[in-house]
Amino acid sequence: MQSLAEVGERFGTPVYVTDLAALRRSAAELRQAFPDPWVRNFSVKANDVPAIIAAIGALGFGANVVSLGEWSLAMRAGLSNDRITLEGVGKSDADLQATVDAAKQGRPLRWIAVESAEEAAALVAMASQARLREKQVRIDALLRLNPEVEPDTHAGLAVGSATSKFGLREDEFAQAIEIGGGSSGPLCWRGVHLHVGSQLTGVRVWQDAVRRALAVFAGWHERLPDFNVLDVGGGFPVGPAGDALPAPADFAEAFRAAFETVPIDRRPATLAIEPGRFLMARAGWIVARVLHLREGRGPSGEPLAVIDAGMTELIRPALYGARHEIDALTSLGRPVSAGDPAPRRVTLVEGPICESTDRLGAHQLPPLVRGDLIAIVDAGAYASSMSSRYNGRPRPAEVLLEVGGRLRLGRARGVEEVG
Repeated sequence: MQSLAEVGERFGTPVYVTDLAALRRSAAELRQAFPDPWVRNFSVKANDVPAIIAAIGALGFGANVVSLGEWSLAMRAGLSNDRITLEGVGKSDADLQATVDAAKQGRPLRWIAVESAEEAAALVAMASQARLREKQVRIDALLRLNPEVEPDTHAGLAVGSATSKFGLREDEFAQAIEIGGGSSGPLCWRGVHLHVGSQLTGVRVWQDAVRRALAVFAGWHERLPDFNVLDVGGGFPVGPAGDALPAPADFAEAFRAAFETVPIDRRPATLAIEPGRFLMARAGWIVARVLHLREGRGPSGEPLAVIDAGMTELIRPALYGARHEIDALTSLGRPVSAGDPAPRRVTLVEGPICESTDRLGAHQLPPLVRGDLIAIVDAGAYASSMSSRYNGRPRPAEVLLEVGGRLRLGRARGVEEVG
């Protein structure tokens, strides 16, 4: 906690902090659950800071990106194209053209996950143009399956539901494969991509989706000679301490149970995962400073603290009601240590943005005054990468807490990094 207070004093607030030791622990848990030869790719949308992508890359993870911008950030972090995969429901012509150009230059992506027959057609048209000019271009591609299940998560995170905008239904695979040239066209169909949803609180529905993906895979494996990949995405949950949530090992066991029902000659040879939140969430904090303490503003007379971090730095609470615990680093200007007996009371915490939905919930906190420091917990994922400059706010600095306690600036305050 002292290190977090030091970050706030040295680098200003609000500030994002990533603990590399915690990141290593999350990576180790994932490696144990999904050991080699599983392909493990970090979902860059969870945290797109190049210094963090590089740290995760050093732990043996590739990068899964959803746009040319994220792809550029992964390359800036030192990852080569053969360690990068591209997915995303809204790939632009620029994204697709960059995929074709990389293949033409002999630097192809590991694979691209195709979302629709229209996307396959656009890729084929671009690849055919490249072939006319120079030589035949082939692009390794997966087909993203919508498993049509009802994931155990918030409706806004249930990307595998039948009504979501993501992926192809099973009955749409044939058209996309034919447009891609079947077994000999510009798209080298390699397998099936699956992502059920984020923050999955149960394993059973995820396992059902995996079974559907394995069945679809088996049907096309016999017809397409290079069809040998199943990517099951991510979705492993992270919640407040004490929450009974399934661990990556539980998902891995559910996968094995489904996998072992498939005949050996119909199983995918290459398996992949794409964790994002599980790697990053617990490794990150937002350190913020108290601006106001308003007594009696809550519905039952609770005090209300306004801090200098809000929905521009962490939109998840306003977007879909996510809960992040908050700890006090100082109280009445003095450091708060673990087990500090200072009296605590329910305090409403809200951000500085000119929106009434900029709320971070009720928390047990000691007495606070202007200038005190607080830490927002489990903020390593979908905080920095979803931040905005609404109200003209500068982008916060990113600080890495290295093993041993050294602080390193990963990105300066106000710096914009685009692909």
